[in-house]
Amino acid sequence: MQKEESPIHSIIHKQRTYGQRAADKLTKGVGSWIFIITFLIFLTFWILVNVYAWIEKWDPYPFILLNLVLSCIAALQAPIILMSQNRQAHTDRLKSEYDYAVNRKAEREIEEMKKQLDRIEKKLK
Repeated sequence: MQKEESPIHSIIHKQRTYGQRAADKLTKGVGSWIFIITFLIFLTFWILVNVYAWIEKWDPYPFILLNLVLSCIAALQAPIILMSQNRQAHTDRLKSEYDYAVNRKAEREIEEMKKQLDRIEKKLK
């Protein structure tokens, strides 16, 4: 059974640029437990290799290179996530405007049906 999509859904997805789609995918991936666990494993591996390395350490304690890498990731990741959140807020605004329009139309139709029922009731009396 296919899910019925509203007209606003297709409009929203057609308007997205390549950058917006990329930001959405990155945000979806970065906001997952898989990413967090993988990243924690990577950090643990990096630290353990540097602490217990048999050969010369490339990033000795206090792991300045690791701090640089983490800072660069955070500096790039934060604005991309914010772009995705801004686009999602815009999408939510469009959906709520569409829902409001649908609700207003339904209200008008219900009022018209009530008027027709009142007219039918008067004729039956």
